[in-house]
Amino acid sequence: MKHLAFHLELQFNSTHSITATGKHVRDGLSTVLRTGDYLWLSCDEQTTLERLKKTGEHSFGEHVHFDLTQYLDLPDGTNSEIDIEGLSECDGYLWLVGSHSLKRKKPRKEDSVEKQIKRLAQVKGESNRYLLARIPLVQDATTGEYTLCKKCSDPEDSDKTLRAAQLMSSGKTNQLMDAIEKDPHLAHFLPIPGKDNGFDIEGLSIHQGRVFVGLRGPVLRGWAIILELQLEDAEEKGYLQLKANEDGTLYKKHFLHLGGQGIRELRTKGDDLYILAGPSMDLDGTIAVFRWPDAMNKTRKGEQMVHRKEVEHLFDVPHGSGPTSGKDKAEGLAVLDDEHLLVVFDSPADNRKPDEHVVLADVYKV
Repeated sequence: MKHLAFHLELQFNSTHSITATGKHVRDGLSTVLRTGDYLWLSCDEQTTLERLKKTGEHSFGEHVHFDLTQYLDLPDGTNSEIDIEGLSECDGYLWLVGSHSLKRKKPRKEDSVEKQIKRLAQVKGESNRYLLARIPLVQDATTGEYTLCKKCSDPEDSDKTLRAAQLMSSGKTNQLMDAIEKDPHLAHFLPIPGKDNGFDIEGLSIHQGRVFVGLRGPVLRGWAIILELQLEDAEEKGYLQLKANEDGTLYKKHFLHLGGQGIRELRTKGDDLYILAGPSMDLDGTIAVFRWPDAMNKTRKGEQMVHRKEVEHLFDVPHGSGPTSGKDKAEGLAVLDDEHLLVVFDSPADNRKPDEHVVLADVYKV
């Protein structure tokens, strides 16, 4: 691959690496974020976050496991996945977002044809997936270690308290979904599962209080969508609410033509927005990284239509095909340093797993 610089070895602890369904967390990585010498990752079938520490020039390990029920009020506790699809860091907080999507059951080959057809008709939602939240992210001044806490003093301002909080829920969903129910572009896709080009959040980036949420789906006639939100503390402690824009709307929509690809991850670097993009549906297809130049410039007001020539295609990321069909699905993108981007994969191919609890991620020079 033209821009591939090297592989990064991610080493997990066997004690924390197997999910309730028997899946290894390395096989379901859905997002990645770097803070100092630490990487934060999630497996999309968990209600946890995983933290790795830099252990060598091209390796991270010393795996620590964080149970999110210790910081947030998950509607369904640990009974169902959050399907975390985005992480970001801003103003002393680690932010995370769930997919907000419905899911369709997979047919099982060992079942009868009748049962397979019946399973394919079953669609359900899980309340934990409708999560947009922040957790105080604290760095030890002596060791440099980053960790999470539910409530603590702001190290930058002792008179201020940092507190875990989440977007106010509404029944089984939340305030954002209530607003989208009236949206002329998105409302019709809410009853459709994410893997069927339905509504599906994948990607989160926060810059100077502006919250950018990427949508894997729907993709509308080739156009991908980014939602821009503003959040504020609600009267009830531990909760957030959407802050209205000057025109009274609760979010802005930015449309980007990425050649028919949906958004898998968002990352801010300076005033530029880096976008990991891929198929909106459950299929093997081109996965690429784009740059939206000057996206964070405050002079850009209102909703944006960003045409093909206004986004820069940086490079393609390899994906499964043929004998590796369904493998190597790039899901997470992180700024590793000033010159490199890091990509992690869901369903990594066997050649990415050199040891029992190890997986290889890709690092690209930009």
